[in-house]
Amino acid sequence: MRVLVSGGAGYIGSHTVVQLVAAGHDVTVVDSFANAKPSVVGRLEALTGKPLDVRSFDLTDRDKTEATFVDTPIDAVIHFAGFKAVGESVDKPLSYYENNLDTTMSLLRAMDRHGVRKLVFSSSATVYGAEPVVPMTEDAPTSATNPYGWTKVMNEQVLRDMAVADPTWRIALLRYFNPVGAHESGTIGEDPSDYPNNLMPFLAQVAVGRREKLSVFGDDYPTPDGTGVRDYIHVEDLAAGHVAALNRLGATDEPVSTWNLGTGRGTSVLELLHAFERAVGRELPYEIVDRRPGDIAASYADPRRAEADLGWKATRSIDDMCADTWRWQSNNPAGYP
Repeated sequence: MRVLVSGGAGYIGSHTVVQLVAAGHDVTVVDSFANAKPSVVGRLEALTGKPLDVRSFDLTDRDKTEATFVDTPIDAVIHFAGFKAVGESVDKPLSYYENNLDTTMSLLRAMDRHGVRKLVFSSSATVYGAEPVVPMTEDAPTSATNPYGWTKVMNEQVLRDMAVADPTWRIALLRYFNPVGAHESGTIGEDPSDYPNNLMPFLAQVAVGRREKLSVFGDDYPTPDGTGVRDYIHVEDLAAGHVAALNRLGATDEPVSTWNLGTGRGTSVLELLHAFERAVGRELPYEIVDRRPGDIAASYADPRRAEADLGWKATRSIDDMCADTWRWQSNNPAGYP
């Protein structure tokens, strides 16, 4: 299939592009490079062994989005593109609602016009809201605690409504938990454009000397060691889940399918810290500080539906995730050039 990957130069998108090409698909990448560096393209071409069709524009530009579907026979879309920093979304809600909803609307209009009915949507476990029951199942009610989360909830609803209006759509809503890790080559990985919003890249920057120490937000949660528990999933396992979901869309009669992509195992902040110390081979400085507003004690998936429906399972361990992250960060101490 010819698959359009929106946000295909970003962290999860880039790893998914490599796996799509390995699975025999042709890929068209659309990325505004607002959250990615153009230098990733050459690395993707080196990993895939072939030139990639890359279009640099913002999907909110409906004319350019339409033109892409006019000149390229697209069979399916994997939609990653969007702003993704929770804290920034609180400060800039209008930008988040405008960008994250308009990119989806623009894509859907072009897809609808050209008869493209297969879509894999990058959703998030943040749609389970402030007080989830763990492990989280796909049937749990959805809500959000910040504008970023609400854009995921709203986009999911838009997609469900599209499928009600036209049941020939085949849509996968992939709710993933905490993506970490990097490609085993160490040539592509997570490269935050500014201050890291997530634990693993912050740890990596402490280890490589770009940050002084890790701040652990709270040690008084009702968890085994008092620190927050999350379901960390290797980005390579996550990318494989997207390829599996895309394949499933060609074999299902359901207009909309929702799958959690996680390991089903919770890991605390201190457990991840110590795993990263094992990867680096030395202790890393940290301090306990106050809880961060909006953080929940524990979040981890019930991944059984994805395992049953997709024949997919997350296989890489926390130690694998840390080792691959450290290989990426130590090979690229300043990130992408």
